[in-house]
Amino acid sequence: MIFNDFEQALSPERLKRYLDACNNDTRKAMTLYRYNLRLSQEMFTILSCFEVTLRNAIDQRLRLSLGNDWLMDSFQVGGIFDTPRLARTANIVRGGYRRLQEMGKPYSHVGLLSEMEFGVWKHMFSREQFAATGRCLLTVFPHKPTSTPSIQYNHTYMFNELDKVNTLRNRIAHHEPVCFALGASTIDTSYILAQHERVHRLFAWMDIDSESMLYGLDHVTKVCSEIGTLL
Repeated sequence: MIFNDFEQALSPERLKRYLDACNNDTRKAMTLYRYNLRLSQEMFTILSCFEVTLRNAIDQRLRLSLGNDWLMDSFQVGGIFDTPRLARTANIVRGGYRRLQEMGKPYSHVGLLSEMEFGVWKHMFSREQFAATGRCLLTVFPHKPTSTPSIQYNHTYMFNELDKVNTLRNRIAHHEPVCFALGASTIDTSYILAQHERVHRLFAWMDIDSESMLYGLDHVTKVCSEIGTLL
């Protein structure tokens, strides 16, 4: 495809950043755009695996203390999220249940879990949700570092780590480029490599062998190296 057709399909506004990064070399800009898509696909695969793994770990822990239908129970009268401070969380879970009904699906705990977005699991480590669920969820990261006077590896720390993962997930889901330096039109994959390392670190803290789990799926560093050849 010639660049004019490529630009017409994707919009000049979207491609301007790629052209700027490639000094108006149209062929290189198209190559960079395609590399960015590959990088986004690769990273989203890893994020999807992490999200499911985190969700299941949280669910397994809370089933032990709150019962097998803890998520359904959470927004009922007297449930763990039935408080003014947690009304938004209760409404999100209630909305997931209503979607199941609208699709004509019978209720199941697993089905309701699958209706929750990553943000729900991230917020399980925010102050109110962490307290409401019994302050037990740090156990899903059995190999996290021991806290020191300078760094407390507590629920707030974990929330902030998961928030960074969530931000990346949302960026990719909204088709934002991930091959540039943040806020600039410069080819730079250091941001995505740092997030890639963060996800693998979180897997390790969960006692998950991410190298084995993602065998044949994780090509992020390879694609980043290929993007580096355009510099």
